Amino acid sequence: MSSTPATPRRQGSHDQESTSQATRASSSHTLQASPHYQTTRRHSLYGTEDRIIIDPGSHIWKVGFSGEGKPRDAFFAAGQCGMSLWTLSRSMKPAEGEEEERMLEARLQTSLRRVFHHSLMTDPKSRKVILVEHPLLPMYLKEMIARLLFENLQVPSVSFASSHLLALLAAGRLTGLVLDCGHLESTVLPIYSSRPLFPQLQTTPLAGMRLSSHIRALLLLFGTYLPPPTSLSAAANIPAATRSMRVPEEVLTDAVIEEVKTRCCFVGDALDAESRALSSSGDDPMDVDLPPSDPAMSESEFSRVSADFESNVSSQQAASSGFSVVSHSQVPNPDQPRPGESHLQALATMYKRHSTATDLHMRVDPPASQQTGTGRGTLIIPGWIRERAAEVLFEGGDVDESSVAEVILDSLLKVPIDLRKTLASSILVVGGTPMLPGFIPRLQAELVRAVSTPSPPASHPSSHPGQPKYEPYHRYASLRALASHFAILNNPSPPAPASVSSSANAGKAPAFTPAMMAWIGGSLAGALKTGGPEILREKWDEAGVQDDGDGLGGVLDPGRSPTLLLPDWTRIPLPVGAPPAPRALSHVSVPNPPQTEVGA
Repeated sequence: MSSTPATPRRQGSHDQESTSQATRASSSHTLQASPHYQTTRRHSLYGTEDRIIIDPGSHIWKVGFSGEGKPRDAFFAAGQCGMSLWTLSRSMKPAEGEEEERMLEARLQTSLRRVFHHSLMTDPKSRKVILVEHPLLPMYLKEMIARLLFENLQVPSVSFASSHLLALLAAGRLTGLVLDCGHLESTVLPIYSSRPLFPQLQTTPLAGMRLSSHIRALLLLFGTYLPPPTSLSAAANIPAATRSMRVPEEVLTDAVIEEVKTRCCFVGDALDAESRALSSSGDDPMDVDLPPSDPAMSESEFSRVSADFESNVSSQQAASSGFSVVSHSQVPNPDQPRPGESHLQALATMYKRHSTATDLHMRVDPPASQQTGTGRGTLIIPGWIRERAAEVLFEGGDVDESSVAEVILDSLLKVPIDLRKTLASSILVVGGTPMLPGFIPRLQAELVRAVSTPSPPASHPSSHPGQPKYEPYHRYASLRALASHFAILNNPSPPAPASVSSSANAGKAPAFTPAMMAWIGGSLAGALKTGGPEILREKWDEAGVQDDGDGLGGVLDPGRSPTLLLPDWTRIPLPVGAPPAPRALSHVSVPNPPQTEVGA
């Protein structure tokens, strides 16, 4: 009788144990690290073993915890769209240079405090930091960031890792040619066996900032602006063609240009020689199509000329009472001659003939002189500008401003010959600018076109019949054999494989966005505890400022400068890299030579 009621109690306890186990299993499953990695590791907010990964760019910062598949936050470093935290130039005057550094340090301090206190909400004193650095990051910037992290935020340690190497690590490769097309410049760095070949680094200023200025210049010349109507009756009775005018400069703010670039533009296919010849057959001299690669004036020069002209036009418009009203934005104003406009009109005619993109209407805030209207103004973006604005990135011919394809080929010319085929078949494109649709396939086509044999020039009667004919000089003639081996690892639509190496590598990288490749590599390096050179806060304090006792600050000991602790690729030797692959043992056994003991 006593054992009968004990049975349901045992069953109830068993049910409670199974329920508690299921609860623990479900709770452990919810406390996973990231949706990208289905593990039962506790979340990054509950432990301090995970490191902070900071990818500080001049335009956008990406921050997060190590071991996660995507950053927690990405924000504009300068606080506004289109603005850069730092630029490629510094003032040569000492007073202005000091003022610029003080302002830059204040903005860097604001950005770093936002990383810990707003984006990640963690204690900086218990978190190690991995800084994803650009190879050409100036030393004064690197020293400024390290000083703020150690002295202002009191982080325990800071590790510096190359962004190109981390991006290649995220792709699962040890050898490759990495193109980082960011906001200020585009940089190519070859990496062999995890060893960055810094002497073969190539760079060009054709990047996102140049694209933004080029879009602004094209919209000022060929865009159309519809101001808001003064009343509701005017909006119903006055047609839009009558109200159209040239785009005022005040309308094209940095935020508007950034939105046009990121949401409206894409990269079109390259025009072949037949299309250019067809477009050049016209009776009107304004319809004569000049190729963008004309050495007399390239599209990059157009953007500079138009940028200089913007200030002149704005001063003239400020002196006048209003803006000139035209029926079509493509009709030039004869009262205001514009430098280089005839050539740009020829380019616009050529691109419009071969463009299938549609015009877009964007609502923008009217300038201050037109705030009396109803509603917002309308910016009409021509379709050919959306498709061909990025041509400025693929136009070369300049020694100081090579195209994004030419910097890759220039880097291949500098590497040893036995590494060219391996690097050409493992190209990785990262950065924010390559996120434009069609950028990577167009880069593939430009690489093949640049190394292909040029068309023979027109034959002229030679004064010496027996004189041999020499092949015309070609800059990349030594790279023609690599035309079938070019392969981009993260190409979303790779072409038909032309060789075994290209078919094995083209499009085989993980499907991460190009802008996140470097940060994901830093997250992986932080999870594996394999970051770059680590600097402890104790070493930084030991080599820091020593107080001289006058109460006015400290004097930096030149023999114990903290700057010497920072890694500088221009002064340190090349890293060791990955170990070599094991070689096959030879069948012939070679006897070991007799060894004599030293000092015997």
